[in-house]
Amino acid sequence: MKIAVDAMGGDHAPKVIVEGVEQARDLYPDLEFSLYGDPSKVKPLIQNSERLKIIPTSNDITMGEEPVRAIRRKKNSSIVKAAMAVKHGEADAFFSAGNTGAVLAAGIFIVGRIKGIDRPGLTSVLPIAQPGASRHSFVYLDTGANAESKERNLVQYAYLGKFYSENVLGVANPRIGLLNNGAEEDKGDTLHKAVWQLLNKKDDLNFVGNVESGDLLFGKADVVVSDGWTANAALKATEGTAKMMLKLIRHGILHGGLRAKLGYLMLKPIFHQIGQTMSTSTYGGAVLLGLKAPVIKTHGAADTLTVKNTIGQIHTMLKAGVIDKTVDFFTNNPEVDKPTKNA
Repeated sequence: MKIAVDAMGGDHAPKVIVEGVEQARDLYPDLEFSLYGDPSKVKPLIQNSERLKIIPTSNDITMGEEPVRAIRRKKNSSIVKAAMAVKHGEADAFFSAGNTGAVLAAGIFIVGRIKGIDRPGLTSVLPIAQPGASRHSFVYLDTGANAESKERNLVQYAYLGKFYSENVLGVANPRIGLLNNGAEEDKGDTLHKAVWQLLNKKDDLNFVGNVESGDLLFGKADVVVSDGWTANAALKATEGTAKMMLKLIRHGILHGGLRAKLGYLMLKPIFHQIGQTMSTSTYGGAVLLGLKAPVIKTHGAADTLTVKNTIGQIHTMLKAGVIDKTVDFFTNNPEVDKPTKNA
């Protein structure tokens, strides 16, 4: 299995990209890597060239560039050439920590959508912070690929999330929830009320109803679907709250005197465990589901651990054949937005 890697994307590229790839290479003997980037910058960082190949590129797409224009103009960039490798069958998956919009555009316009998928959804795996929960993470989409969505799109996201949860996370019959502004059936705007009814009438979906944003991390569903604008706003609010709480705890320890510092030393293993649970590095990157091959984007500040774990995520996707299963389903079920249960 071959992975096309944008070696130049991210705040700390190419150093952390190469380090993470080499660590993953040592873990997964069935993976090969093509590193797309500037050879003068990439090659000196490689410790062992086994199953690694450098593909030269002459320019980069920076974080601030307009995505669609960039992929059209910079045909020799690391993002475009890596995506083209997947399109032409030279690689099985595409990974980048670069410009999010450019990666999404390259995925949609170069790699291509699965027939029957109107709008691919950006999919994240988030932690479940509920003590004693039987599972540690859940699938969340669309986290920002589409600012506006139709009823059909959210129903498709439910199936995309279901296949990912079953095949990558190993969840049997995953519970599907709809992000909404209340738990009751009649909550939400016209779109969300209609989607609730459609999901509730699906025989092959384990729909458990609405999930409020305040309950996202409490494990009430294994897959939470939403339009991209709402899901992204809720995600950023959740991340901002977590960062604020960490700052308040840190401030309290530093300015709380000797007793606070002694307490921290005693609880340090617990803080470390919580940090691992809540860290984005633990869960890998965001997947653009609905494409003909895995396209995975991790955040620009990704470190070596994040890169390694994201490649592990890609390895699981390829081994499980989740894309093939998605293609089969949408080929045989072109009208997924139609009810299947008796009204």
